[in-house]
Amino acid sequence: MEKTSKSKKRKIRIIVIATVALLFILVYKFYNYVDNYYRATDNAMSYINDPGAGVSVEYIDNTIVFEPADEPVAGFIFYPGALVETEAYAPVLEQLAERGVLSVAVEMPYYLAMFDANGARGIQAKYPDIHNWYIGGHSLGGAMASLYIDRHSGEYEGFILMAAYSTEDLSQTDVDVLLLRGSEDHVLNMEKYNKYLANLPEDYKEVVIEGGCHAYFGDYGMQAGDGEPKITVEEQTEITVGEIYNFIMGEINEKI
Repeated sequence: MEKTSKSKKRKIRIIVIATVALLFILVYKFYNYVDNYYRATDNAMSYINDPGAGVSVEYIDNTIVFEPADEPVAGFIFYPGALVETEAYAPVLEQLAERGVLSVAVEMPYYLAMFDANGARGIQAKYPDIHNWYIGGHSLGGAMASLYIDRHSGEYEGFILMAAYSTEDLSQTDVDVLLLRGSEDHVLNMEKYNKYLANLPEDYKEVVIEGGCHAYFGDYGMQAGDGEPKITVEEQTEITVGEIYNFIMGEINEKI
């Protein structure tokens, strides 16, 4: 009996040690994975450190706020793509703020929006004078934003997807949708993209940026697996800003 008892204890110790070792390896691999994120370029950081006239940039809680000096025409809450530094989207968001759109980037835990799909919660309440709100995101950020707007569709005028698709069925909502993607995007899963178009209201607007790629919705260099862009990141940024601004103003003017 004593030998059997010792044998069982030894087996239990081995199982415990093996389990702890496995957990350690998994944790190590996870942190190694999330630490290899895409950094914002110096150009992207310049939009934070030296924003254009009439725009202030401030880190507030888990957000980066790009605020126009004058009364904003609308508010836009943005979820970044997977493993991309939040600041990489500063060129798009700062230039929207220059045009009067308060733009708020949500900083995600470990740069993965899946860990905070409710990141937009409470942001609107901080700006009660803004009555026209939009939400969206890039890549995984767009998919995670769809989880949020699915439960809060009445609080937003529109949904903006950059190289992304809605995993939630918004087809029966009154939310207006803008889809933006680059013609040279090799990261976006087009099979899923086309499949999930059925989740959108029938009057969604799709814009394919000729020569654009997946990574150029931000400014963090090239992304693994992406296609070869035929335009510069500055050109894609300019088109993106223009399309988003026109979409927002078009919706606002329809209400007047």
